[in-house]
Amino acid sequence: MVAAFWTLPNENGGSSSSSVFHDGLAVKSLEDIHEPSLDPRVSLSPRPDAEALDIILSRQLSHFVRPHLPDSEKSPPIDEVSYVDFEEGDLRNPAYFPRSKKWTITLVACISTLIASSAASAYNLGFASMTKDLNCTAFQATVGFSVFTLGFGLVPLISSSFSEEFGRQPLYVGSAVGFTFMFLVIALAQNIQSVIIGRFLQGAFGSSFATMVGGTIADLWMPRERGLPMAIFSVAALAGSGLGPLTAGWIEMNSKLQWRWIQWIQMIICGVYSLAVPLVLRETRSSILLTRLAKKLRKETGDPRYRARIEDQRASLTSLIFISCTRPIHLLFTEPVVSAFSLWIGFLWGVMFSMIESIPALFKDLHHFNVGQEGTVFAALVVGTALGFVSNFYQEHLYHKHFDRRGPEARLILACAAAVMLPISMFIYAWCSFPSVPWISLAIAVTIYIWATFTVYLSVFSYLADCYGSFASSALAGQSLCRNIMATVFPLFTKQMFTTLGYNWANTMFALIAAVMVPIPFVLFFYGPSIRSRSKFSRMVTEEQKKW
Repeated sequence: MVAAFWTLPNENGGSSSSSVFHDGLAVKSLEDIHEPSLDPRVSLSPRPDAEALDIILSRQLSHFVRPHLPDSEKSPPIDEVSYVDFEEGDLRNPAYFPRSKKWTITLVACISTLIASSAASAYNLGFASMTKDLNCTAFQATVGFSVFTLGFGLVPLISSSFSEEFGRQPLYVGSAVGFTFMFLVIALAQNIQSVIIGRFLQGAFGSSFATMVGGTIADLWMPRERGLPMAIFSVAALAGSGLGPLTAGWIEMNSKLQWRWIQWIQMIICGVYSLAVPLVLRETRSSILLTRLAKKLRKETGDPRYRARIEDQRASLTSLIFISCTRPIHLLFTEPVVSAFSLWIGFLWGVMFSMIESIPALFKDLHHFNVGQEGTVFAALVVGTALGFVSNFYQEHLYHKHFDRRGPEARLILACAAAVMLPISMFIYAWCSFPSVPWISLAIAVTIYIWATFTVYLSVFSYLADCYGSFASSALAGQSLCRNIMATVFPLFTKQMFTTLGYNWANTMFALIAAVMVPIPFVLFFYGPSIRSRSKFSRMVTEEQKKW
């Protein structure tokens, strides 16, 4: 076994450490545990006693809150509590998993993101046969396209609380099963209302495949190691938006398959993937693993003093849901960094989903493409994502080179270049929208746009994670909410906008808005430290890092 440390009170009321052997775990005092507060706006409940710690799941859910007995004398005094922690190099700690295991979990988790993003956009290529089959309008079909991202954005505000309470693995398994089942609901639907409900629920289940994957990567990889895993995650998020329509177009073109088989084929793929989830995606949330180990020690030794720090720090489930629902919105409206980036990436995401909605019609109207060829145009999204992935290696080089002088703002160097590329690509897309201009020019414009969007997306994700530390998930949830709301709304007015303004002037309007947003990364690159110094949340993270 590996040596552990048990910290006991001394005669002066302080603490002293002695080495013991206890299941390879370090046992520490409160002073040795460095964890930020749950939320500066929320007060935690008193320390739970042994009965409350080991209460069974069914009672937790029946009361909907983690109960705490009112008789505080039942809890051991603070100096007698021994907090279990992983020792340095403990292979049970996800941060020290073997690299092969880390990469297996990372890649399988990223496949879930790829499946979710491809499902979001593949649906769009089946509009022609769906509107005939279900006798619905194109706008009603578009609502089905939009509500997927609505579920994608809203549900994580609640579901992330269950991740803190029960761990990541149960959510992965439940989401995979639910997401797969929704393909069945949509494929068998006899009216557009059933399709819309199925799409919303599918987006709700699929949201875990976006929000949870970023957390899994943070669990497994140290900050300086996250560049490549985060880039692969971003590739899955954006490339899937191209791969789904790329294949769906040719399925729709086959009169024996069409829109229902777009769903059936995806269900088969997702079903196979769901079988791998419980086998490969192990629990990676260290607080959950330590809670399980502490519970095991209490059971084996009969000593109620063994605890994971999170057991004393954890709020009730209702408090967690309150924090999960309100903190992202609080950060979104009170933190200038989160607000600016959320507005920027939200607009870019909205434009991207407008492109997904409008590309088939544009290439059909201007260049007389059939539906298979329309789907093939979406290969431009995959190429743009690949270019973004390759250029990220240069961004990582710049980050390591300038980090000591610039800090987290070193994440934004290529984002500044991408900010300039975005309006340029939109102007190209706008003024090459003529029958006389070769179609490849439009595909090149889409490629440049996705390349720049990938760069911004990855930079924003990494920068917010660096700046907000333990509150990063809430900061990212805030920008994710804004991003998905935009992706929900934009496709609903895309067709009407292009009909009224034409492809040229509608896309020119998008380009002008993107041009107005060009200064955002430059302002944060040069003035980010000053802006963050005024942030309550960011200051807490900085102070916590200094303790280390």
